[in-house]
Amino acid sequence: MSSDPTCGSSSEPIRTGHPVLRFARQLTGRLDEVAASPVWSMTPAEQRDSLRELARAEAQLAALRLRVLAEADRSGAGSERGAPSAADWVAIETRQTRISARSDLKLAGGVEGYPVLSAGMDAGIVNLAQARAITTALDRLPSSGEFAVSGEQRAQAEAHLVSLAAHYDAHELAVLGSRLFEVIAPDLAEAFEAKVLTDQEAAAARRVTLTMREDDAGTCHGRFRIPTLHGQWLRKMLLALSSPVRATATDNDIDVDQTLPTEVRHGHAFCQLIEAVPAKSLPKAGGSGATIVVTMSLEQLLADLHAAGVCRLDTGGHITAAQARRLACTASLIPAVLGGRSEVLDLGRTRRTYSRAQRIAMAIRDQGCTAQHCDRPPAICHAHHNTPWAHGGHTDLHDGRLLCGHHHRRIHDPAYTHQHHPNGTVTFHRRT
Repeated sequence: MSSDPTCGSSSEPIRTGHPVLRFARQLTGRLDEVAASPVWSMTPAEQRDSLRELARAEAQLAALRLRVLAEADRSGAGSERGAPSAADWVAIETRQTRISARSDLKLAGGVEGYPVLSAGMDAGIVNLAQARAITTALDRLPSSGEFAVSGEQRAQAEAHLVSLAAHYDAHELAVLGSRLFEVIAPDLAEAFEAKVLTDQEAAAARRVTLTMREDDAGTCHGRFRIPTLHGQWLRKMLLALSSPVRATATDNDIDVDQTLPTEVRHGHAFCQLIEAVPAKSLPKAGGSGATIVVTMSLEQLLADLHAAGVCRLDTGGHITAAQARRLACTASLIPAVLGGRSEVLDLGRTRRTYSRAQRIAMAIRDQGCTAQHCDRPPAICHAHHNTPWAHGGHTDLHDGRLLCGHHHRRIHDPAYTHQHHPNGTVTFHRRT
């Protein structure tokens, strides 16, 4: 031990103050001594022993820090800097994030209610991550209702999880903690698990989200939150597509380089999954399916795969002609070929509703609702006769246009007049 009575971060002698404060100062002093010590000279056995001892010491220090933090919050120690809690004061003084410090304060308060867990942390048996998993599991045990847990059962569950901490990490403890009823009330375990799963599935359905945005570098970014079942389902699909030991493959598959990082291989597999979903298996929106339509010339379609060129998508995006030819081979999109043979787009009076081919042609031409300043995409638009069918109109492409539901209702509303413009748009005016 250093003979310097002022070793540590404070100028106060280490012989004064509370034992915890004296210990903290002595500890920092000793750490300063060994911080620069070379570790290359350690034997493998010494390295293993050191890692075990340091992990145990780290767990004990974390337990001591949590106890001091909880007491500091009760005493209002953070008020010195006007902080609303001791966690906020600690975040400022020790350069932690407030989220992390507040999480520690919450854990400190939770651990105090579980004496066996607290003792396990003091002994270095339970580390910080394990303590979070254990308190989360114990806090989830119901205190009311048909599955209410008694104090004795809760203590039994606590002792059980703390004993498991000597053999399992935090993730495994979280899984084991979700099955505590098998230990404290085995006769109710299945019924309780069924109720928990039902509640979780209902909550997960309410929390489902998906957001996407495109950048100017040709990529799309997104975030999603889906139920665990669908997440596991998606993971199995991606693993099947990116696995190096795939049982089946087709000529159209993208060969995923197995030397790439896992997340990159899964990204390629996700793209394959999107291309593999047949549009006919999805519901139609606005009279047409979810298939992408690409506009290209006959020369671009028949050219060599590597020939250059740019094609336009009905979504407003652009892809290379080479990419369009590849996807056309897999039926992943419909090529609307300019100058080539196509379906009949003018049906005259033979039918009242527009065909799928006509809807696709309108989507390519109109790019969405034709009402001026409306940005509704083709998929949610209606096909409208400029000359009403009842008044002798024809179901021909040149006599049709796309209108969203709002503007389609407005164009038939006698309270409004409308005017067609040379650029293909239409404007509305209320009658006076």
